[in-house]
Formats: sequence, structure tokens, C-alpha cells
Amino acid sequence: MPDAALTEDLARRAAAGDQVALNQLLSEVWPDVVRRCGRFLPCREDAEEAAQDVLLQISRKISTFEGRSRFSTWLYTVVANCSRQKYRDLKRRAAEQPAAIEPTEHVDPRTTSVIAGSRIDLLEALDRLEREHPQLVAPLVYRDICQLDYAEVAERVGIPLGTLKSRLHEARKQVRPWLSAP
Repeated sequence: MPDAALTEDLARRAAAGDQVALNQLLSEVWPDVVRRCGRFLPCREDAEEAAQDVLLQISRKISTFEGRSRFSTWLYTVVANCSRQKYRDLKRRAAEQPAAIEPTEHVDPRTTSVIAGSRIDLLEALDRLEREHPQLVAPLVYRDICQLDYAEVAERVGIPLGTLKSRLHEARKQVRPWLSAP
């Protein structure tokens, strides 16, 4: 895990236009970004691709980081969005080009791993939650996947702490049966 004070300083300097700070920031956060993308995506290669997208977004959007919240909070938003987008892209591609798996071909771990299955189930549940109750997605992602504390999630989402806890409770209640279904 990168040094939080150093990362915050680099983020502020990069947001102000310091290219050297941006390059150092990207190097500092890379391992953490890959690890966090891996919480969403079961295949390491997919997580690394999403992490590349995260670094690209940081490079493009760092000027929007205002420093009102911690950089790590801002970063988790980018990680969650890029990871979920990568999953949607993979799902779309799979639907567009279905291929029969020959017995001699390598089997994709995304379809055979218990851990992968649970992550894919979670991504499917998040997509469904977004369609049915979009206001519940961000609290669930920030708290249960990104593991931010309640106050930080409430600040990031822009709602009072009590409202956050209520939405989080409702999100968990909605998602639980979808994750336990066979």
C-alpha cells in the first residue's frame, strides 16, 4: 500500500498540472489499483486491463480532483467505474461472439472458478441493482467492495450518514437473494 501522505501530496501536485508528480503518482498507485480491480474482475488479465483504464482516467481527469475528499476516495470511484465497464465490455463481447468450447481447448477460469463465479455473480447483481434501484449502487460499491468507512461514503455520495445507512441496508437486502440463488 502506498504511503498515504505521499500519495495525497502527489495527487494535489498532479491536479495542479505537475507532470512529474502525475507520473510518480501513477507508479505509486499501480499495485493498489490492480488489487482493487481484482476485487471486481476474477481474471487477473481483465483486472490488469481495467487497471490500465484507471491509470488512463487518472491521467485525463486528475485536474478534476479538488482535494475536498481524500485522493483514495476519488481513486476508488475511478476503479469501480472502470472495473464495472470492463465487465460490461467482456459480457457484451461474449454475447456478440459466442464460441463453443472444444474439449481440447483451454477452459477460461472466469467460467470455472468458484471465486470467479462469485465475482461475476456480484457484477451481475450490481448491474441488476443499477437497473432497478440506481441510487443504491454507489453506497454498496463504496462500502462493501471498496471498503470505505461510512462517513467517507456519505461524503462521496453526497447524502447524510443516516440516509447512507438506510440505502446500504436496502441495497444489501435487494442483492442478497440474487447472490444466493443457484
